[in-house]
Amino acid sequence: MILGWKRRYQSILKELSYSEKKDKESAVILDSILKKNNNNQKITKLIQGKTVFVIGSGPSLSFAIPKLKKFKKSIKIAADSSLKPLLENGIVPDIIVTDLDGDEDAIKKLSKKKSIFVIHAHGDNIKKLQMVKEIKNCIGTTQTTPFNKIQNFGWPLSSYGDHYDGLFRLDAPLYKSHKLFGFEEPTLYFTPSIGISDIKLKDDKFVISSMKANKLYILNKKLKENVVDEFNINTQHRIR
Repeated sequence: MILGWKRRYQSILKELSYSEKKDKESAVILDSILKKNNNNQKITKLIQGKTVFVIGSGPSLSFAIPKLKKFKKSIKIAADSSLKPLLENGIVPDIIVTDLDGDEDAIKKLSKKKSIFVIHAHGDNIKKLQMVKEIKNCIGTTQTTPFNKIQNFGWPLSSYGDHYDGLFRLDAPLYKSHKLFGFEEPTLYFTPSIGISDIKLKDDKFVISSMKANKLYILNKKLKENVVDEFNINTQHRIR
């Protein structure tokens, strides 16, 4: 478990009135259901050196789906809330991150496929954990102390950004190196953050809009170079 997470977890419990006892109970139940597997290694092999899309169910999903269809060989990681519209459009995610509160029919349809489910156990989804018995490929996670087949992937270690107060936090240190902690360095990053509101692919260029900087950024599709152009948009409003 990442250094400092335990203290951060305690503050989350207090802030949201969660029960650590229930979280642990849920993790124990999930561990009893899961079979030993090598899904961690499968995920590493799956994403290493690949283009990866992380998909949520935000308002831009309907516009993104036609683009996602064109990237058939790219790896897709999806939050469970996006599964129904993805399936309706013939897109099967490679990795699904869920606490089982998404569309149950969509989860059941994907449970027998090659998709790897990363299932989070917490006090509010104990009753739904029996669904896991029908899912072919699973990794179990928890907010509490990891054990046996249950993992805790922790809290941000590395980032070129800063916390809003500008202070260092032991529970989320945001070290200014990724490579030193086993991650790949990002191809491109904005610091300070520009507050990205949307990303579109047009004419082999990525167009990024900013909620903070009132600008459009144009990037090469392969992201082998930094920003190739930018436009000031004098709207005096955030660009969505």
